[in-house]
Amino acid sequence: MEPAGNMVKPRARQRSTIAFPYMDLKSAIAFADAIHRNVGIGDCNDDQLAAWTDQSAKSSTFRVQVYAARMFGIIEGEAARHKLTELGRQIVDPDRCRAAKVSSFLTVPLYRAVYEQYKGGIIPPAAALERDMVLLGVAEKQKDRARQAFEKSAEQAGFFEHGKNKLVPPGVIAAKLNTPPAEDKVGNGNSALAELSPQDPLIAALIQKLPKNGPWDAASRIAWLNLMNMAFQLSYGPATEIEIKLKGG
Repeated sequence: MEPAGNMVKPRARQRSTIAFPYMDLKSAIAFADAIHRNVGIGDCNDDQLAAWTDQSAKSSTFRVQVYAARMFGIIEGEAARHKLTELGRQIVDPDRCRAAKVSSFLTVPLYRAVYEQYKGGIIPPAAALERDMVLLGVAEKQKDRARQAFEKSAEQAGFFEHGKNKLVPPGVIAAKLNTPPAEDKVGNGNSALAELSPQDPLIAALIQKLPKNGPWDAASRIAWLNLMNMAFQLSYGPATEIEIKLKGG
């Protein structure tokens, strides 16, 4: 037998460092429609939302769908309570849903990063796109699922109306792509911070993810800081004169 010291240690599970949903935009809108039909601008709990969508509140599918709806900026709430955000109200409004879908798609950090990388150009084939997603922070084992949800969501938001090899926003007012919903700025108790960066939905979405109260573990803090640093680079370009070191020292 090999000595214990030579035993190969199992590799730690790799985690994505950029946020993205496992379900597509359509699944998130389904929750918005259910809430709108049953309570309007009011709130509901897990059991109610699950019943309205013919699911079990204890199922993993339901939890993943809740996460997706929050990631797209469509629903919000604490613990097991849910209500529509301002963006969610726009999604269920036939007169505003087209622009709202675009804003919702770009609220997802991964989708915003891919859009910024390929806007005005051609999206590569699936394998190359997955490699690029890994470079953006998607875990290797999650790249296929991330790409599929991205492609479905892009189509549902209207970005593939001119072909699936280009990310072209549908015909909406350009300003709507960069202005986050007014209510979302204050929806998580971070209104002062949100006012500092109201023009970029990715930065606004990251601000909304700041916890109201502690504790906040070190790994989550570092992941958030890395995502915010990426958002700044996407929005304002790389820092050429000043290098910001997140590790301190």
